[in-house]
Amino acid sequence: MSYSSIGRKVVMGLTGLFLITFITIHLLINSFSLVGPELFNAGSKFMGTNPVIQTMQYVLALGFIIHIIMGIRLTIQNNAARPIKYVHNDPSANSTFSSRYMIFTGVLVLLFLILHLKDFFVPIKFEHGTFGEDYDLLVRVFSNPLYVFIYVVAFVGLSIHLHHGFQSAFQSLGWNHPKYTPFVKKLGLVFCYVVGIGFSSIALFHYFNSL
Repeated sequence: MSYSSIGRKVVMGLTGLFLITFITIHLLINSFSLVGPELFNAGSKFMGTNPVIQTMQYVLALGFIIHIIMGIRLTIQNNAARPIKYVHNDPSANSTFSSRYMIFTGVLVLLFLILHLKDFFVPIKFEHGTFGEDYDLLVRVFSNPLYVFIYVVAFVGLSIHLHHGFQSAFQSLGWNHPKYTPFVKKLGLVFCYVVGIGFSSIALFHYFNSL
């Protein structure tokens, strides 16, 4: 394996861990909406006015773009390195469902992110002009059954992507050890379920609460 290939894997691992951290914080803030508008608006205001977080959002955007580009390149390289596909080869024997469809779930997450930015980031950042009044927007978006369906499908895709991505991020950084890797795999499985069920539950809660 070339040094450039190793470097790309390291970048994928670092950006992956960064995105995992962001998802965790995002889920925590969104879960505040289950308690009430005051707590959620306070968390939203903190996220929207804190200078460190405001700076990091651009780092996040750059990291996400790099992660996508690197992911596509690595997928192409891996496919090129295995040009011969045997008729009787069972792909499930050497890989998991989530690893085989990483590129597809990654594209799904990207499309969802674009929709999410349109629904929340743009109105909050450029239309409202005031942070800390975002609970009503959240409720309004999740009162639409079509949007809730799209969001839940996207959250399931994100969960599948994280199922392999969580462990892969550590492995790409060389943090692989017979003693700790099984724990990382189990932690990644728990994390992907928490993310998928957590975000979906928030969307469904606000939808049924609006009926």
